[in-house]
Amino acid sequence: MSDNSSNWSQLREERSPLSSLAESLLASIAEIMKSVIYIQVEKEIFTEIGCYFYRVSAIVMELHINFNTPTNTTEILQSLCKKMELAKSFTAKFGKNAQNIKHAEFTGIVKQLEDVVRGIGENLSLIPLSTYGNHEYAEWVAKALSKEMKDVSFAISPSRGSESKDQQLHRFPSREEMKQVETDLYSVDADASAMNLQLSDTSQSYMSANQDQERSIILDRNDPKSLSGGSSLKAFPQLAQYMEPLYDTFFCPLTKKVMEDPVTIDSGVTYERNAITEWFNKFGDGEEIVCPKSRETLKSRNIKSNVAFKATIDEWKERNEAARIKVARAALSLASTENMVLEAIDDLQSICKSKPYNKVQVRSIGMIPLLAKFLEYRSRGVRHVTLELLRQLAEDDADGKDEIVKTVDISTIIKMLSSNHTPVRHSSALLLLELSKCQSLCYKIGTVAGGILMLITVKYRQSSDAFASETANQILKNLEILPHNIKIMAENGYWEPLLAYLIEGSEEMKMEMASYLGEIVIGPDRMAFVAETASPVLIQMVQSGNSLTRNAAFKALKQISCYHPNAGILIEAGIMQTMVDEMFTRMALSEPMNSKSEAAIILANILESGLELENFPVSTQGHTMSSDYIVYNVIYRIKSVSPDDLNINFIRILLCLIKFPKASATIVSIVKETEASYNLIELINTTNEELGVASIKLLIALSAFMGHTLSDRLCRTQGQPENLIKNPSEISRITELHAVSANLLSKLPHQNLTLNLALVNSNTVPTVIKSLNQIQMSGTRSSRHASSYFEGLVGVLVRLTTTLYDHQILLTARTYNLVEVLTELLTRAFTDEVQKLSAIGLENLSRQSITLSRPPDRTKTKILKLFIFRKCVSINLSKGKGKGKGKGEEFSLCPIHGGVCSSQETFCLLDAEAVERLLACLDHENVEVIAAALSALSSLLDDKVNVDNSISLLSERHALSYVLNVVKEHKEESVLQKAFWVIERFLVKGGDVSVSNVSQDRLFPATLVSSLHHGDEYTRQMAEKILRHLNKMPNVSNTMSFNM
Repeated sequence: MSDNSSNWSQLREERSPLSSLAESLLASIAEIMKSVIYIQVEKEIFTEIGCYFYRVSAIVMELHINFNTPTNTTEILQSLCKKMELAKSFTAKFGKNAQNIKHAEFTGIVKQLEDVVRGIGENLSLIPLSTYGNHEYAEWVAKALSKEMKDVSFAISPSRGSESKDQQLHRFPSREEMKQVETDLYSVDADASAMNLQLSDTSQSYMSANQDQERSIILDRNDPKSLSGGSSLKAFPQLAQYMEPLYDTFFCPLTKKVMEDPVTIDSGVTYERNAITEWFNKFGDGEEIVCPKSRETLKSRNIKSNVAFKATIDEWKERNEAARIKVARAALSLASTENMVLEAIDDLQSICKSKPYNKVQVRSIGMIPLLAKFLEYRSRGVRHVTLELLRQLAEDDADGKDEIVKTVDISTIIKMLSSNHTPVRHSSALLLLELSKCQSLCYKIGTVAGGILMLITVKYRQSSDAFASETANQILKNLEILPHNIKIMAENGYWEPLLAYLIEGSEEMKMEMASYLGEIVIGPDRMAFVAETASPVLIQMVQSGNSLTRNAAFKALKQISCYHPNAGILIEAGIMQTMVDEMFTRMALSEPMNSKSEAAIILANILESGLELENFPVSTQGHTMSSDYIVYNVIYRIKSVSPDDLNINFIRILLCLIKFPKASATIVSIVKETEASYNLIELINTTNEELGVASIKLLIALSAFMGHTLSDRLCRTQGQPENLIKNPSEISRITELHAVSANLLSKLPHQNLTLNLALVNSNTVPTVIKSLNQIQMSGTRSSRHASSYFEGLVGVLVRLTTTLYDHQILLTARTYNLVEVLTELLTRAFTDEVQKLSAIGLENLSRQSITLSRPPDRTKTKILKLFIFRKCVSINLSKGKGKGKGKGEEFSLCPIHGGVCSSQETFCLLDAEAVERLLACLDHENVEVIAAALSALSSLLDDKVNVDNSISLLSERHALSYVLNVVKEHKEESVLQKAFWVIERFLVKGGDVSVSNVSQDRLFPATLVSSLHHGDEYTRQMAEKILRHLNKMPNVSNTMSFNM
């Protein structure tokens, strides 16, 4: 058994005698209170006596269950038992024969009871304060009760028995009689206590109900998990409806309830106004009316408000409600059972409902901090009623709201919005609604992390909980009073408040909402809605607002325009003309430059959406986006002295306009005629990398129209073109600037000798080779721009292969063995573009092989031995007869080019073993790669080479099968033309074997016929030639011609 179990057993044994004494005391108190009920003489005195004994029972219960029970508890309880026995005998004697007891004897017994009460008070004062632990309420109760009982004094009426019973019943108590000094939490009326609670029964049920939970109460009095919900709140402290002494005269004879509006009729009896009025209405006109209590006939139906009596009742209610509040607080402080908590909170709710001022009293005794703890109670029912009471305390009470927010963790209330228990969910929503009615508290609610998001979530769940949804909507409307809350709503997807204030708010509010709109990231699902709603008013703010308003509107429009599908919405709202005016017209009026940059950004965003805006009117003068006026103004303002942001966005605009035919012609014309190209080239070296990237992209776009001009101007610029390719040792990470720089060199016309020589003379080629090797080792995944950079570097090498007629470039190609480099790149296959470029480069190099391949010097040849190998012809040249054996040198004659070949010196594809790799490219999915590979293979079938040997070598590698498969898989004209040309060469030079191989492909004739019918002119010609070779068409040269 655990240590706790052992301690518990020991504690149970030690507490057994105390439990017996406590139970005995409570039973005696119950009997005393029963006796007090039936005493009809000096009722005020005995009511007060009963009240004291009842209050003592609460202290006894506290001693019974408290873990900190003092060592002298047994002596205290034994002393109390003796005094209770005396009191029980005295009250029993009065109850049996009070009317026959003489005045002197009666006075003596009351005096003895007075001594007993004082003695009990003295016993209570002996209880150490440590007994109550941290329960201050209990300590306060005991001290106040002890002092009051020690000073008690009962005054007996000198004319006892002179009043009749009926007179005693209807006599109004004076204010002095009603007024009692209440400094305690447990002031109750003995009569009401016995009538409503039956202390003897409840005390016994309390003992039995708590036997099973006594251990948990002792071990952890403050742990809600240790509390049982099996017993009622009436166990401790016992809550009655009436805590103050109650007089019979307070009750209406008809309703049997305490009167709210007492009125007196002619008989002198007082009734509730509504009740007696209803009684009078039972009698017809002229019919005698009798008093319902005295039964005497009334002379009239007159009723008079009994103001004095109403004041007396109201005063009693105030004291009674104050006492009930104190008792409820004590019950909540103890909270030994769930039922106790529920009944205490329920009583507080009824008290607060009866009179608004009672809420102040509830708050003043520290109830709210106590209630805050019950928000985390394990029982959903307790959490529900706690929320309801807090809402009641907050209703129409600013101070109550403030205290709740200062004491209660608002996040706890908000979390309950997601409760599975509907009453808890609804109560938390209603409490938040009440709190949100105060502006100062709206900020507090809005600052709770995730609070507004939770409210928005509940709002949108109307189908699952319509009430919570509507309440959450009302809370959000209240929170809208603060702009910060509106911003948080928008951040969480609820844009309606922000847009509403943007449209209908004050100028200051519009500016603030526009500023928020520019800061918040809009989700794709709300982009269109926000754009449609906000765009018109934002454009209007740009046109007519002050500087701050315009700035906020620009930011918002920039945010909206970033989402390309919004472009159409913005154009429909009239943004194009406004932005063009901002860029050009207001520039002349010395408007702030930042607005020009913002307008350029917005216009660039719209143009990048891909809409056809070439002929869209953008000014009142009829200018369109492709007009010379617009294009010239954009190009003219791109200067190194202009702000970087403005340059970047003007370049973005040009990049969009250059896609339009009319605009592109204008752009090219202006760039050629002005210094704009030099300006763009100068911007390459700017420290702003984004600007450098933009300028290079525009140069790449222009290269398709004026590539040679740009190449020449680039070479005339200091530090170019070598600065476009950085040494690998200078690059820690491949950026977009590195990639576009390499691609600019790759895209400029390959045949431009000036640029190619500049690259060779500046030692750029070894840098390119080194960079390629490094990327191959590290892989293209090292940076997202690595693949593009790699493609650009390959393009730089390929461009050199187009000007091999220059000896410097030829020497460079041989020095770095470009055939081997490109063949290797063809194999590695980083990207489709790399394979395509490699194949193009190999084609260019291969077409130079026939020129570079030379036969050996025959003047030195004395013995020629021809050896035919699979790859080439071997020739042994002896230089003379030796003393014994001939000593010779071995040369390789290329069967295709007819001379001495090598991959490095003559760029022979056969020697570089590139043929197999080119054939493998024919299985590629990319038609551009296939077309480039076919072109490279075609260089081996040119009329300048030995075609017969080429076909023989290609046939050994099944090249024809690869080409026929290309025709089956791809129908693009560029591919078919090249494939047909290769097939036609095989049919012409390959003889019957090639014809047989082609004829065996049953699908090929259908492809030829389709191309003959639907292909372009060149494709039809090639298809027709092949069909004739296959005898599928008549040969025109073999037909007879007749002259008519």
